[in-house]
Amino acid sequence: MERKTHITEVAAKIRANIGKVIVGKEDTVDRLIVCLLAGGHMLLEDVPGTGKTVLIKTLAASVGCRFGRIQFTPDLLPSDITGINFFNMKSSEFEFVPGPVFTNILLADEINRATPKTQSGLLECMEEFQATVDGKTYRLEPPFMVVATQNPVETLGTFPLPEAQLDRFLMKDSMKYPSHAESVDILARFDKSSPLDTLEPAVSADELLEAIRTLPEIYICRELMGYISELCEATRTYQHVTLGVSPRGALALMKASKGFAALAGRSYVMPDDIKKAAHPVLDHRIILESVLRIKKDAAAAVIDAVLSSTRVPTEAVFEQS
Repeated sequence: MERKTHITEVAAKIRANIGKVIVGKEDTVDRLIVCLLAGGHMLLEDVPGTGKTVLIKTLAASVGCRFGRIQFTPDLLPSDITGINFFNMKSSEFEFVPGPVFTNILLADEINRATPKTQSGLLECMEEFQATVDGKTYRLEPPFMVVATQNPVETLGTFPLPEAQLDRFLMKDSMKYPSHAESVDILARFDKSSPLDTLEPAVSADELLEAIRTLPEIYICRELMGYISELCEATRTYQHVTLGVSPRGALALMKASKGFAALAGRSYVMPDDIKKAAHPVLDHRIILESVLRIKKDAAAAVIDAVLSSTRVPTEAVFEQS
């Protein structure tokens, strides 16, 4: 039980520290923390200027980890992400120069402005936590998390992310515009200077790694595993859905559910944790027929329908005895 409490305490410290810089956006902050604890990656989609970059930099500053940033552009190459081997004239040998991906928290800014070939440079890094350059594989030191931002697909000069790339993100979220009261608070908070400039880490990298290692110990009963499977299977046969949620998506939903349970201070998963994780984990994994793609929030409507039509376990013993 003490190890589970450690996860909750770490999450609470990170949340409070982020709150010193970011106004509001509690749901997005919680999802970002869950992604971090679950060893996953997050995709933030919204118009420029809504605070996506500031949020990610604040997260990195709060956990005492190295921070890297890649500004994606149409002329960016995969080697600009992973690194290159160059010939050292003095030593007459090739030397490896690590790319910006060799960090702890990586901001992939405006990822959909790069070509699919360049976007694919992150696939191995995100899935296997390693990078292969000229046939040699280099491990990425934990913790490793990619937080990518993308502009809405209607924005000029963007390339839609391939399905395989989208599936690598544990969650997708949107910052959205702040309310009027939040806008006023933002102006007041950043009036003299940015609070990010003086922000101190809330937890150490070792504390974070311990929390990440113990998250899988959060208990989930077999009945809830069946509930997750039924939700994902239902998306594969739903009307106008070309591609439903894959087994990787089901695993992502289970990991995220454990993260939300930890944030709630529990050592076991409940159905509400799964429901809370469903939209950010599953919406972007559904590929719709063209008749629905033009409709806003069509994927979310599918998940809503699946959630309402799938029986929720009521007699299972959720807490491990």
